[in-house]
Amino acid sequence: MTTERVLPAEAYRHRWAALFALLLGEAMNLLDATVVQVAAPAVHADLGGPVSDVQWFGTAYTLPFAVLLITGGRLGDLAGRRRLFVLGVVAFTVASTACALAPTAGLLIGFRVVQGAAAALVVPQTIGLIKAMFSGEETARALGSIGPVMGLAAVCGPVLGGVLTHADLFGSSWRSAFLVNLPVSAVVLALAPLLPEDRAPSRPALDWPGTALAALGTGLVVYPVIGADVTRLPAHRWALLLAGVLVLALFARHQRRSARPLLEPSLFTHRGFPAALVTSTAFFAVTTGTTTVVVLQLQLGAHTGVLAAGLSLIPWSAGLAVASWLAGARLVRRYGRRVMPYGLGVLLTGLLAAVAAYRTATPGHYPGALLPALALIGLGAGLFTPAFFTLALHPLRPQEIGSAAGLLNAVQQLGATLGVAVLGSVYLAGAGSGNPAAALRAAQAACWVAVGLVGVCAAASARVGAQASVRTGGETSVRTGAKEAR
Repeated sequence: MTTERVLPAEAYRHRWAALFALLLGEAMNLLDATVVQVAAPAVHADLGGPVSDVQWFGTAYTLPFAVLLITGGRLGDLAGRRRLFVLGVVAFTVASTACALAPTAGLLIGFRVVQGAAAALVVPQTIGLIKAMFSGEETARALGSIGPVMGLAAVCGPVLGGVLTHADLFGSSWRSAFLVNLPVSAVVLALAPLLPEDRAPSRPALDWPGTALAALGTGLVVYPVIGADVTRLPAHRWALLLAGVLVLALFARHQRRSARPLLEPSLFTHRGFPAALVTSTAFFAVTTGTTTVVVLQLQLGAHTGVLAAGLSLIPWSAGLAVASWLAGARLVRRYGRRVMPYGLGVLLTGLLAAVAAYRTATPGHYPGALLPALALIGLGAGLFTPAFFTLALHPLRPQEIGSAAGLLNAVQQLGATLGVAVLGSVYLAGAGSGNPAAALRAAQAACWVAVGLVGVCAAASARVGAQASVRTGGETSVRTGAKEAR
């Protein structure tokens, strides 16, 4: 629950500088979800350990980030959002320093867990603090800046990781991907005193048993598929996977019966919202998992350097940035829900092009045909994302928006975790010889998930369109669709 207190704009003459601190802190935390993707093979080459550690370097961050996001938001409601924001940034800075100095892969993975937990304290405070600082039309402008910052952080992370690792500043190699957080954190903490202290007007519920069950269940689901051939899981891994499903079922039962549930119960009275959560999980599993496979294949299979692997993602990043701006500024307003299946169609086309590129690639050589495929995947993702988040939040009541946004962010990180675990394992299970056939199998698996997403979104769009026609006497103009999208 967020404070709805309205302050005169002149009450915070430093509000825009304070907003910069919030956005910079959020971008830093979201950047770290992807910055290690390109650097991970270099980390593994330096620290050693099993090859599955390559997946854990990212998963150890995104899993606690996803599970603790909602609890982090409620702690801010309870103890003060500025206080939790500053505490999270300080903890994140300390954990980043520890990651940069980690002497072993095991310690690095442990410090990444701390980083993810700290990020879960920082990110949920942004919306509440913006509402406390701004009023009127300025609130919409400030809130509207979150999306582009999130998108920019997501697309810049892998490229930045590759550039920093290749630059080898002062002999730091991959460690600079973590050290870069130190000056950024210093700027955020220097501006943090400009933030107002703010908390919810009533004491929020803290569901620690629900948080523990969610963490245990998702951990048991993710752990068995990392470092294993997901098409031939051994019995003990199936047992862990089944245990994770059972724990998540117990979590769902606990949420239905709890007087203070972790999740807002009213969200699930909206028929489309659970479907939106599943869609978001699958979408980010496909996109993040595919990025991971591309980076691994380029470095382990095609034997490119870390810089070449990072720069190879620029078509993806550019396509995502351009399409996100176009969809957010024009297409969603004009065409509404229809942008989503078209975006997924472009994404699927890009994945099919990636399949073709890997099918014709020569072992040990750079797959040049992959670059236009990555551009198409980025364009499709950029078209889909603004439309999806706009429509997912559209039917909700104002008091549900904060909880829904937190939950959508959580499943985004969970989807990224599952994508790295599953698609990364599909690739690594057959990547020993450097043959692109391993990447081909992973891209084919991503295609099947994308096909399902296209079908679900097209059916949902048709169903909502039919319901709108009944309500409006059959009017199906483009203008009506745009109004419904908003």
